[in-house]
Amino acid sequence: MAALLVAGCAVSHTTVVKRSGPPVQLQSATKQELIARYNEQAGAVTSLNGTVTMTLTAGSAYTGVIKQYHEIKAFILAQKPSSIRVIGQAPVVGTNIFDMESDGETFRIFIPSQNKFLIGPASLERPSAKPIENLRPQHITGAIFWDSIPAQSLVLLEEASDDTSRYYVLTTVRRTGNSGPEAPDLDWEIAQKVWFDRADLSVARRQSYDPGGKLASDVRYGNWDGFGAVHYPRQIVLVQPGNDYKLQIGITKSVFNETISADRFVLRQPPGAELVNVGEEPQEMKPVEPKTEPKN
Repeated sequence: MAALLVAGCAVSHTTVVKRSGPPVQLQSATKQELIARYNEQAGAVTSLNGTVTMTLTAGSAYTGVIKQYHEIKAFILAQKPSSIRVIGQAPVVGTNIFDMESDGETFRIFIPSQNKFLIGPASLERPSAKPIENLRPQHITGAIFWDSIPAQSLVLLEEASDDTSRYYVLTTVRRTGNSGPEAPDLDWEIAQKVWFDRADLSVARRQSYDPGGKLASDVRYGNWDGFGAVHYPRQIVLVQPGNDYKLQIGITKSVFNETISADRFVLRQPPGAELVNVGEEPQEMKPVEPKTEPKN
């Protein structure tokens, strides 16, 4: 009886999970091959003129507030190194919700419903309590265009996996501190991670880091397709942790690498629109001290 009880306790149950399709043949590549593949893709796109869909999700589980906005139709004009203009339109009626532009130095945004024209430095980092107000055109530029990995960069290679895929991950690092002969504070920090799906070695994800190891942006790419001679993802998911929003971009149609005239990136303040200089704090009024009469 004791033997039967022990045998009964030792019984385990195995669940067989059926594959949705044939097993994926994993691709192999060396670190240098992956760097070359990434740099080739980075140099393959110099401009984009596309019709897209956009869905914005503002907030996160950390803030306790998550709000998803309706999917909208948008038009993107982008040209290297840093010129971009994005016009978003309301569904069905087609009226403009926003018109925003950046040259990499300054951003400009016109919001017709509020009749406000916002202008500010592209480098401004001052998150608003309303995450939707943190959406900036230059964030989209960084997701569309990639910087090549310089030849002398220090790059690490690792393998990673999740529930659905297996990856190669390239991690680039940069020097910090003073690089002089007397520099005891010289150190290294992470700059970027690039994830390659081993099913086809396409770029699946790019993570960029600010100084101090702070995650600046996390961009995922999917549904790679051919646009003439250009291979490019139809799905882009941009996450800005510091600005507390996620933007999903679906490319409906696009033309790549055509020259876009400079005047198409010009966004001027409409007559009558309120000008808002983002980042300029209002000056506090100092109380006027009462004058005292001299004593005789």
